[in-house]
Amino acid sequence: MRAIDTNVLVRLIARDEPGQVARAEAGVEKGAWVSHLVLVEAVCVLDSVYGLSSKQIALAIDMLLDHAQLSLQDSHLVRRALNLYRAHPRIGFSDCLILEVARQQGHGPLATFDRRLGEMDGAERL
Repeated sequence: MRAIDTNVLVRLIARDEPGQVARAEAGVEKGAWVSHLVLVEAVCVLDSVYGLSSKQIALAIDMLLDHAQLSLQDSHLVRRALNLYRAHPRIGFSDCLILEVARQQGHGPLATFDRRLGEMDGAERL
């Protein structure tokens, strides 16, 4: 299965460049894998460049999880991170995913300087 880069994933979500959207759709037609890093970069772009709200970002991630042609790395972890993000959107999706990956790997608590993240179960503010 081919992997896709952030710019392809953003085109699939934002749908703002018709030519690139068509090429992105054709590129994932037979299936494509999305790494955590690509997902986090895409979320960053959706927030900083497109100005999407946390609810819109959560909806986009939901759509990616349910996409017939896309396979997200450790989709069960992404879904857990998404649930955490929905409950605590001010933490940020990337931090939610970092926490869930650390939990899954048995590494904890997650040390952080972030006050909000440090209040989460499985994290510790230094």
